[in-house]
Amino acid sequence: CSAGTNKPVLTLFTKKPCPLCDEAKEVLEPYKGKFILQEVDITLPENSAWYEKYKYDIPVFHLNGKFLMKHRVDIPKFEDRLRKMELQSD
Repeated sequence: CSAGTNKPVLTLFTKKPCPLCDEAKEVLEPYKGKFILQEVDITLPENSAWYEKYKYDIPVFHLNGKFLMKHRVDIPKFEDRLRKMELQSD
């Protein structure tokens, strides 16, 4: 994680095991240079609020703290949101 970059932060709410999360990470692999991936394990005690919110919905993705998508990666939506963020940071 390099500080000082203006890359958006993609937060993945996950738990172990999560085959859908693994699949989602594979789908996002070609884009990994465009964002910083932050994984949040919802089963950890400090993440109990997220567990209550998302226990039946993982994987859930937030982009820069805002809900983006859940269950599966929506590539067109993801690309669109990334493009908009890149435009804002220029």
